[in-house]
Amino acid sequence: MKKDIISLIKKSGVKAGPPRLTRYEKARVISARALQLELGAFPLIDVSRLPKDPIEIAKEELRKGVLPFTLIRSLPNGEKELVPVAKLIELEKELFGFVEI
Repeated sequence: MKKDIISLIKKSGVKAGPPRLTRYEKARVISARALQLELGAFPLIDVSRLPKDPIEIAKEELRKGVLPFTLIRSLPNGEKELVPVAKLIELEKELFGFVEI
């Protein structure tokens, strides 16, 4: 099982940072998306069963991995890596079975 996890991480191609969203990245993504929703952006998921709170809608969109955001992570040598949020959410689901928010 440990070899499966290591091969999955290597196969992901993420060089900078952990193969998941850090809590700071999650907070930044949720706050940016909640601001967009508050300013009139349309939700990317069905919100009929969710509270009308933009933060809760943003959290659910992040859990489902539908946000079209890309993170910029910096390597120690100064290089920058672009990592799609959806890819990190997918990796987190494969590694841990759920996305903690």
